[in-house]
Order: sequence, then C-alpha cells, then structure tokens
Amino acid sequence: MEKESAAVQTALLQKQQHKKLTVHQFILRLLLIIIGVALDAIALEAFLVPNKVIDGGVVGISIMLSHLSGLPIGIYLLVINLPFFVVGYKQMGKTFTITSICGVTLLAVLTTLFGQIPTFTHDLLLAAVFGGVIMGIGVGLIIRNGGSSDGTEILAVLFNEKTPFSVGEVVMFINIFILGSAGFVFGWNYAMYSLIAYFVAFKMIDVTTTGLESSKAVWIISDYHAEIGDALNDRLGRGVTYLNGEGAYTGNDKNVIFTVISRLEEAKVKSIVDSIDRSAFLAISDIHDVKGGRFKKRSIH
Repeated sequence: MEKESAAVQTALLQKQQHKKLTVHQFILRLLLIIIGVALDAIALEAFLVPNKVIDGGVVGISIMLSHLSGLPIGIYLLVINLPFFVVGYKQMGKTFTITSICGVTLLAVLTTLFGQIPTFTHDLLLAAVFGGVIMGIGVGLIIRNGGSSDGTEILAVLFNEKTPFSVGEVVMFINIFILGSAGFVFGWNYAMYSLIAYFVAFKMIDVTTTGLESSKAVWIISDYHAEIGDALNDRLGRGVTYLNGEGAYTGNDKNVIFTVISRLEEAKVKSIVDSIDRSAFLAISDIHDVKGGRFKKRSIH
C-alpha cells in the first residue's frame, strides 16, 4: 500500500527523536496491531484470495505465487517480508522493526488458519469492495500504531537512497507492476477488480489513520485582521493566532490570521471573511491530527 509509506516515515522520525515507548504504550500498540492483522487476514481469506482478487505489495506477490505453486500464502509472506525488515533495521529503528516482524509473522499464521473459513461472497465486485474495506481498516490500524505488514516500503526506502525517486513514487511503481502482473496470472478481468479493491483499501486506510472528521487549516491576510479574528472567535468559537508577515513585492508589513476549523465550518469562514473584507487573501488546506489549543466546537451562528 502506498499509504504504508507514512508508517515508514513516522518510524524514521521517531528514531531521529530518540523517543522510547513505555511498556504500557508498547503493549497497547501491539494489541491494536494484532487486531489490524486479524482484519487483514479475514479480508484476504474470506473475500480476496478465493475470488482471485489481489492487493498491492508483498501481499499481492504472495497471492500470485501461492496460486501458481499451491503453497500457503503465509509461507511467501514470511519469506519475502522478513528480509526487508531485517535489512531495514538501521533505517527504521528497533520498535518499528519488532512490531512489523510480529505483524508479518502473525499475518502468515492467521492466513493459514483462516484458509478454511467459508468465502463470504463469490460476487467479484462485492468481494473487491468489502475485502478492500476490511483490509483498509486492518492496515490502517497497523500503520496508526507504528507498524507495517508489508516490506515493500522498506525496499522503497533503500531504493530512494540510490535513485532520484521518492519513497511514494517507488512504492507506486512496484504496485503498478504487481497489479499489472495479476492480469497475466488470473486474467485481466480479475486485475481490474484488484484495482478496485486496492483503491477502496487505500481510502479506508486514510480514514482509519486520520479519522472520520477532517480538519482544515486557514490562513487569512487582511488589513481588517482584528475584525475577522474577533468574528471567527465569536461566531465559530475558534481560537485564532496573529502572525507577522511581510509582502515580498511591496515590503509592507502584513498581518496573517491562522486558525483551524472543521470541514463543516469552511463555508461559514468564507462568508465571515467576505462580509468584512472582500479583497482578503484566504487559503484553506486539509490537515490531520489536531491536538491542544482551543480546538473545540461551538454552535455556528
């Protein structure tokens, strides 16, 4: 999954900061990773694998190799994944490597155990959609708690050090190749359904890792910054911060308003700004993981 590169980058950042988890935090993370792996295994064995629908990364390779050889998927998950995590130990850090190895090992075991459970549906579209949803939630839980169930990202990091491509670009190239290969192994009809499952899982990973309620950062540049700031504070209940800026062209001092709002408040913010200063500069962007400050909800009026 392309989204799993976020887990790799998070692990790199945590290693640079030299932060150690407490035993309680580590156990909690491990439990949530176990739940995520269990969902991943259910998605594979109850929806995707019986219908010849694959995922990207090592999981997709393992499904195709299992189909061609007749051996359990779990064997290939271990054989292909573990070397990547061992090689990437120095780049990723101890905690990330341990949790990822545990996750991959458990996934290999559970896919073998769950291989006997009945297939939920033989409808390819339903299998792709629901398999993608369950897998996305599972992988999202793994990523959110600092682990990974796919060594593709580790390979991408190693390639990134020697090529001009980013980690995300390398992962994308690998997955395009893997999903394209499904057309030769299972047929192009199955490859197209695999793309649907991959897209659904990608979106569900995003929802799981960032939450259902997205937040937005707002930057406003206006000569009426005080009036706009007071209106945002009073009518939305949002704390605002005034930043000092300077126009590059004119060299004049500029006052910049910064605040964070919910998705539902975007239209109201535009209305407030427009009612006070039609010529104000307004920029709004998506952000994740808002913590602290006066980020609380009030009734909009």
